[in-house]
Amino acid sequence: MTSKTIANGILRAIAIILGVFLLGYFLIKIQSVIIYIIIAAILSLIARPIIYFLRKKFRFPNTMAVVTTMFLMLSLLTGIILLFIPLITEQGKSLSLLDVEELQNNMQDIFNQITDYFSAKGFDILKEMKKIKFLKQFEAIPNLLNDILSTLGSISVGLFSILFITFFFMKDRQLLKNGLLTLIPDKSENRFSKSLEVINHLLSRYFLGLVFQITILFVIYTIILLIFGIKNAVVIAFLCALLNLIPYIGPLIGAILMSVLSMTSNIELDFQSQILPTTIYIMIGYFIAQLIDNFVSQPIIFSKTTKSHPLEIFLVIIIGGLLFGIVGMITAVPTYTALKVILKEFLSENKIVKSLTKDI
Repeated sequence: MTSKTIANGILRAIAIILGVFLLGYFLIKIQSVIIYIIIAAILSLIARPIIYFLRKKFRFPNTMAVVTTMFLMLSLLTGIILLFIPLITEQGKSLSLLDVEELQNNMQDIFNQITDYFSAKGFDILKEMKKIKFLKQFEAIPNLLNDILSTLGSISVGLFSILFITFFFMKDRQLLKNGLLTLIPDKSENRFSKSLEVINHLLSRYFLGLVFQITILFVIYTIILLIFGIKNAVVIAFLCALLNLIPYIGPLIGAILMSVLSMTSNIELDFQSQILPTTIYIMIGYFIAQLIDNFVSQPIIFSKTTKSHPLEIFLVIIIGGLLFGIVGMITAVPTYTALKVILKEFLSENKIVKSLTKDI
């Protein structure tokens, strides 16, 4: 081996390392664009059955079906935003979100009632907890609101970008597929193309299954909150149902949110005789809804849409959470579904792959 060959090898290795570094730097810089594309792809998959229905049932031209579907999606988004206005207004009045002193007084009043109730039962530990000045954290709320307002501009740009990309993904179903195929070697194009079709079909079913799951929880939560006369029951129910998109952690956050909003909705009532019993009954109803979701809705919906066993889904979500946190938990099932389809196409004779993909 000559010194020239060694030098060329070193230069080639340096060039590869430099190229990987530059590619990583480039991807980091355009990460917001990548996120826009991913969100747009998910929205187009959700919209795919609606577009197909409009084209087949009502004989809509493709562009007309896409425009109608986008109008329906925007109407739904607008309706969701308008739903939260009463909640924000009501909670702003009852909690005085922009008045830190009033907020502290209200929260201190509830805390005093809780302390008195449990002290009467012999739980003196709450007297020590009362000394903790946990309310100082609420002083950051006005700053948080200012930060939210300052980011509205970037959010509006992101929303426009997502809608623009989504429109073309829905209008031309082959656009994303063709873009991915340019990265695939020619000899594997046909097999990868078949995999993409199956992935699109399964993920469309999966995301529609998620919508169905959230709808079931939303209806149950709304009924529970309306039974106990909680203000803005529809909005609270929708928000808590939406949190279930985060597996396992989302329902816990939803339980805390629902209990807090239930108490603050009736902040003027007596804690021991009204607020506490009502909150307990609501939480019982909430956990019953979670049992229905965990043992009935989720296994049926996910197993039917992703062609995976419920135990598979459970393990995949746990592994995704351990590796990548909350983002991993959310993306675990669609990623696993896509990998299963690709493995079946390229490693169909493998014993493990054959076992995992027998229902696809």
